[in-house]
Amino acid sequence: MTVPSPSDASPAIVIAMGGNSLLDPALPPTIDNQFAVTQRAVEPIAELMAAGYRFVLTHGNGPQVGWMLLRSELSRSQLHEVPLDSLVASSQGGIGYMLQRLLKDELTKRGVHAPLATVMTEVEVDPADPAFAKPTKPVGMFYSAEEAEKRRRENGWAVAEDAKRGWRRVVPSPLPKAIVELDVIRMLISAGATVISCGGGGVPVMRNQAGLLSGLEAVIDKDRTSALLAVDLGAERLIITTGTDKVYRDYMKGTPTPIDVATASELRALLAEGQFPAGSMGPKIDAALYFLDHGGQSVTICRPEDLVAAIDGRAGTLIVK
Repeated sequence: MTVPSPSDASPAIVIAMGGNSLLDPALPPTIDNQFAVTQRAVEPIAELMAAGYRFVLTHGNGPQVGWMLLRSELSRSQLHEVPLDSLVASSQGGIGYMLQRLLKDELTKRGVHAPLATVMTEVEVDPADPAFAKPTKPVGMFYSAEEAEKRRRENGWAVAEDAKRGWRRVVPSPLPKAIVELDVIRMLISAGATVISCGGGGVPVMRNQAGLLSGLEAVIDKDRTSALLAVDLGAERLIITTGTDKVYRDYMKGTPTPIDVATASELRALLAEGQFPAGSMGPKIDAALYFLDHGGQSVTICRPEDLVAAIDGRAGTLIVK
């Protein structure tokens, strides 16, 4: 493992942790199990921080915010329903607390004192984004066709059938435009803190003509927001952890071929061929290309447990300009 010099002034590496990578599908999603799985995910981060690496962490929230939305829907006869932007904010706090506490414990075991800070992060989107005219992101519980139609009429929801498993609410997934708390994140990094931010892609907000913000019933892709954050911070490297060990060619055809190293142009061609579906690896490849197109030097996609090896190129998929 190559350890950076303490005098190295290069920008921090941004690590985007997938929401699903903080869960074990073989275990019930209890809080205790989530903490146990997340502890394993932060161990390599602590190991690398003890070796001198500096990180900014982001994370997904897909499963977690889905459970929160389900709780809100199931209790609607007893309690007020919670809007999606507030649920994203709640998941940022809950997952941030879990990451912050467990990472602090792992650093303490290694004799490392490092200030940590979780930032409640709003992300501005363009109200004219085409995504608002065509909501596509499924959220919440499954409904029969009749119940979904009733919700569409009464609540004004957009609904769609999800993989023939039932009908679900769908919401817009606009592109991130600006990270509202960027100056705060920069300030904390400058003070030596490891920052956890942009959870779940950030709380989606829009700005009115007076410059005031309001929340939106939408979700933002966390990998694209992570790429935007990495560009804004001037980071040279973005690492995306997920549930698969590498990026694969022909994964959907049943003849997967692992990709160890690829250039941006090679992956752009594979993306155009439809190799990376929108519901799985596609958003990660899109985020990687955005980062590389806007000044980033490399992107690594790997499993959380492979992070130490991936730093040196011995695991995962490395994408370069």
